[in-house]
Amino acid sequence: METANLISKKQIREIYESYTDYFNEIMSKVIERLQQNIKLSAQPTYKSRVKSFDSYFKKVLRLKPDQMEETKSLIYLTDMMGIRMICAFLEDINIGLEQIKKLFEIKEVEVKGAEKKFSEFGYESIHVLVKIPPEFLPPLEGKYEGLAPISDELVCEIQIRTILQDAWAEVEHELIYKIEFNPFDIPLRRKLASINASLTLADITFQEIRDYQNKLQRELDERRRSFYSLADGFLNEKTEKKEEDINRVSPFVQGTIDDLLLKAIEAHNDGHLSEAVDIYTRIIDAVPDTDKNVLAVIRKHRGMAFFAMNKLDDALEDFQKSIEADPKAFRSYYYKGIVYSILKKYKEAIECYTKSLEINEFQAHTNFRRAMAYYELGEYEQSMNDLDVALKLGMNPDECKPLQKKLVKKFGMNM
Repeated sequence: METANLISKKQIREIYESYTDYFNEIMSKVIERLQQNIKLSAQPTYKSRVKSFDSYFKKVLRLKPDQMEETKSLIYLTDMMGIRMICAFLEDINIGLEQIKKLFEIKEVEVKGAEKKFSEFGYESIHVLVKIPPEFLPPLEGKYEGLAPISDELVCEIQIRTILQDAWAEVEHELIYKIEFNPFDIPLRRKLASINASLTLADITFQEIRDYQNKLQRELDERRRSFYSLADGFLNEKTEKKEEDINRVSPFVQGTIDDLLLKAIEAHNDGHLSEAVDIYTRIIDAVPDTDKNVLAVIRKHRGMAFFAMNKLDDALEDFQKSIEADPKAFRSYYYKGIVYSILKKYKEAIECYTKSLEINEFQAHTNFRRAMAYYELGEYEQSMNDLDVALKLGMNPDECKPLQKKLVKKFGMNM
């Protein structure tokens, strides 16, 4: 290649920067599609930039010097347009990647930083090159008249990172790339490697905490569902409980109150009720009387275990203790009401259901249970009103049909 034929840096700048607004408009459309379609537990945030000319020119010199001839054509790089999708947790990176694959034609996926040794700088992130959909290309007239048509080479780079990975990338750029860095400055290298390792560990820890929370919530949901099923059995004079196989994993936090609680709930859900009660009792004994929120929760769980063992007096006592520890414990009022309903103490049950609804009125099951209690007391109008509310709040219509039929029959007899 003869130097006489090389296009000047000034000409390359003019060509490249003439596309700046064009590229920004394309990226706005890409981000809009991402925002509308990417669904994660915590929605990501987005950053975008057109590569600076100085960075662009250095890369052209390094990768495509043969294209620097006297021409008005744009020299294409894969990272001229860059979007960062910044996620809360590590697991969101792969989930986000799979969703991006359904939204765009993928040209390449690269894991940056995976090849680096632990002691080296850099932070792993995923870079995705997506083809620009034809409908995202602004027309080359009016505002963009004079620009050469865009080649199929044009892609947009989407970097998927966690919040901490993005923070490291910003700091790394300031400390290493903007300032000439001496690669032989061992103390500085060690300090930066230490920060990098700390951020990596923090990301892993955040993900473990999220996994633990999700696990605990699944167990709580299953325990609550089992309680409702058992309560239905008692109220319908059917005491058989359907056994279900639940896929569970061991918690990662050992020896903490949360760990004991999760073990107790797992034992509870597996039907090992005596073991569950023992663990709940250990927690109650270990927690200070001043920690009322924790005591309210554990008393409620142990009351549910006693209920499953048909120890209704013990269950009532624990639900009452839960309420004393937390007067806003609307579920404890609800569970107490269920016990009273089973004992056929319908007035007491209605009082508990009413108190629960005063704290949280948006409870379909509580309205439904109170409707059943009103029916047993012969207060059919109140029963019908509560049943209507339960249905409006999303109660399963099939569960409501038996009571509806009985109420219709009662109202028909009174007409």
